[in-house]
Amino acid sequence: MSDTGEGLDEREERAWVAFFEMQVRFWRHLGQQLQRDTGLSEPDFAVLTALAQAPGGRLRPFELGGFIDYEKSRLHHHLTRMAERGLLVREQCAEAPRGAVVVLTEAGRAAIDRAMPRRTAHIRRWLIDRLSADELDSLTGISHAVLEGLRAAEPEPGRGGGGGPEHGQEEYDGPRSCG
Repeated sequence: MSDTGEGLDEREERAWVAFFEMQVRFWRHLGQQLQRDTGLSEPDFAVLTALAQAPGGRLRPFELGGFIDYEKSRLHHHLTRMAERGLLVREQCAEAPRGAVVVLTEAGRAAIDRAMPRRTAHIRRWLIDRLSADELDSLTGISHAVLEGLRAAEPEPGRGGGGGPEHGQEEYDGPRSCG
């Protein structure tokens, strides 16, 4: 591995192009199929999944921002649209009077419960069923190796980078109690 700014060799280029095209097509297929089957977008699915897995179906908005990688304003608008569709509600946070908590509604729970088996089928169709057991193990190992490098390159909280307090976002330090 070189960090000299040289171009990729032929083998590296083939791997990069295949990986890139696979990612683009995979997420396009998943997103389109999810939208067709359930009426949910990828960000809807991510928010509903995070809320469904959270204690009491409740999270602070900045916690949700970490799941869909939206900046504060974009997240606010997306949550507003989801609330208008009855998938979630916003409530005031008792422990932080200026703060809010996002709560999964019964309609939101029903939507994610209907979507989850379809998402699983899509993942099986477009990924799992196309790989042998050994290939699946290799994909897992490759993913972990790449993720390790990406996680190590992320700035520490408060050290600058994409989000955080200096960019109008609260610093995420784990789930907080609200309500």
